[in-house]
Amino acid sequence: MTEYIAADTDFPLARTGAIKLYPFEQFEGMRRAGRLVAEILDAVAPHVVPGVTTRELDDFIHKMIVDAGAVPATLGYRGYTHSSCISINHVVCHGIPSDRQIKDGDIINIDVTPILDGWHGDSSRMYLAGNVPLKARRLVDVTYECMMLGIEQARPGNYLGDISHAIQEYAEKHRYGVVRDFCGHGVGKLFHDAPEVVHVGRPGTGPELKPGMIFTIEPMINIGRPDVKLLDDGWTAVTRDRSLSAQFEHSIGITEDGCEIFTVSPGGLHRPPYDAPSE
Repeated sequence: MTEYIAADTDFPLARTGAIKLYPFEQFEGMRRAGRLVAEILDAVAPHVVPGVTTRELDDFIHKMIVDAGAVPATLGYRGYTHSSCISINHVVCHGIPSDRQIKDGDIINIDVTPILDGWHGDSSRMYLAGNVPLKARRLVDVTYECMMLGIEQARPGNYLGDISHAIQEYAEKHRYGVVRDFCGHGVGKLFHDAPEVVHVGRPGTGPELKPGMIFTIEPMINIGRPDVKLLDDGWTAVTRDRSLSAQFEHSIGITEDGCEIFTVSPGGLHRPPYDAPSE
């Protein structure tokens, strides 16, 4: 049975398996952390071009986080040594910044989590470098649409399975594979908390959504099969069939009548191409 606890000032910071229900006044902390990560993902957009290295992008992100008075959640997390994850083409997630240069035609996911005043603003977006093939652009578009369809199901009285089903149904309608090995998660005062938010499932299953829940929705969608493997570095996950993969991520909070997205782009840069007019 799913356990829920009120996340007041006395609740334990440790992950206990219970789903925390935050008072709505505490959503302000997530709004500020979410706006910061969204501003960072906006600001990095013009720098994601052929020839730049992923290490240079990570340095840019690190400076923005620190200059804002925040801390990169990934820096030092389980031995990770960078302020972002940057995943290119067939890398599903947790790509490690390096001296690798971005090439014309690459699709890139940048995942950033600053900790601002104790709150984790967790979000990722896709970027297109140069002349990206139509099939890759379509994957990116469908992945964004998957995330937003999942978010549409995030309201009190629904279940996590309703979110999962909406994502899976839309992705598989386009004959794409939905990654099972990684999922969304509770977030807030902790980086990774209950519940796990898988992106495949049946309607009406899983924990019920209740006001005060805060979690991420972050589907990883592959052009090919959903299977992934972990590289020897212990972090980088890639598609087993070397097919392209894309991901978008928002942090949301369940309200009394729906949900609030904390990580909306203030510049209207919701999905690429980011030189297009705001939606």
